[in-house]
Amino acid sequence: MYLGIDLGTSGVKALLMDDGQRIIGSASGAMDISRPHPGWSEQDPAHWIRATEEAIAGLKTSHPKELAAVRGIGLSGQMHGATLLDTNDKVLRPCILWNDTRSHKQALALDADPQFQALTGNIVFPGFTAPKLAWVAENEPDIFKRSIGSCCRRIICACG
Repeated sequence: MYLGIDLGTSGVKALLMDDGQRIIGSASGAMDISRPHPGWSEQDPAHWIRATEEAIAGLKTSHPKELAAVRGIGLSGQMHGATLLDTNDKVLRPCILWNDTRSHKQALALDADPQFQALTGNIVFPGFTAPKLAWVAENEPDIFKRSIGSCCRRIICACG
């Protein structure tokens, strides 16, 4: 038996599969997205844990024997979220999600630097993590300084 857990933007889905890749059961836990300003999209990482616990509790209720027989767990999750932690792994602010566009000015500035495209092979979008970190550095400098991303601090400061 195998357990798959997918952290999506609007919820966590949990799936039980047998050795033949047949779906045995599924459950989910819902989450809200905070949009405190136009273009902003955030989530509290504690909600990810609560929704995961909710989804697994649903499987435990509907398929207790199968859940107890799990031999492996697969995880997947959202892309390009910026979750800033301090040196004690404490979350410093809500995660800035992949679909947040507040860092459009920082993305344009980073994209204007040919070094970024040369290194990544991509144009810089506001949904990527580097412009989000640049936004935090400019707008929430105390949080940025407390974050453990010292290598990111050096990169953003060198480019800004």
